[in-house]
Amino acid sequence: MSTVGIIILVIVGVVVLLGAFIAGIYNSLVKLDERVNEAWSDITVQLKYRADLIPNVVETVKGYAKHEKETFQMVTEARTAAMGAKTVKQAAEAEKEMQSALGRIFAIAEAYPELKANENFQTLQTQLQDVEDKIQASRRFYNAGAKDLNTKIKTFPTNIINNFIGHFKKRDYFEVDEAEKAKIKNAPEVKF
Repeated sequence: MSTVGIIILVIVGVVVLLGAFIAGIYNSLVKLDERVNEAWSDITVQLKYRADLIPNVVETVKGYAKHEKETFQMVTEARTAAMGAKTVKQAAEAEKEMQSALGRIFAIAEAYPELKANENFQTLQTQLQDVEDKIQASRRFYNAGAKDLNTKIKTFPTNIINNFIGHFKKRDYFEVDEAEKAKIKNAPEVKF
């Protein structure tokens, strides 16, 4: 083989390796992006399930506390906002309102022992607690995926390839409200 043939073979080999390297980085970004999309989908499924439970909770509480119209209106508005959220930031804001509204509903329930003892209400409360746990787990999964994707987008050499392609964008985190963070940070100490 001639020297020119060897040079061409080396150049072709380098181009193939470079192409494989770029394809590997691109594919890793696609996988991370899809993982974040899947996690967001999990969150929206859980939020929808909770939104479907809320009218049942409101109707059950209304049977005992008809005069709490302002609270019921607040819950309805929070549910509408949660169902209409399109972005992570909108969903996080709607979550804050929803938590406040649900807190008020359960505060009302505390004032009515017969409501607290109602089997239907207890079942709904258990279902809501279960879905809240699932939302929290889904949010952690989403945030972990967003962190991995955001890190990958920012690190070398992926950042150069992504800047050239321009397809993958930084994802927002689905964060707990600052007031909730303070409650978690200042949680009471339990001693036995």
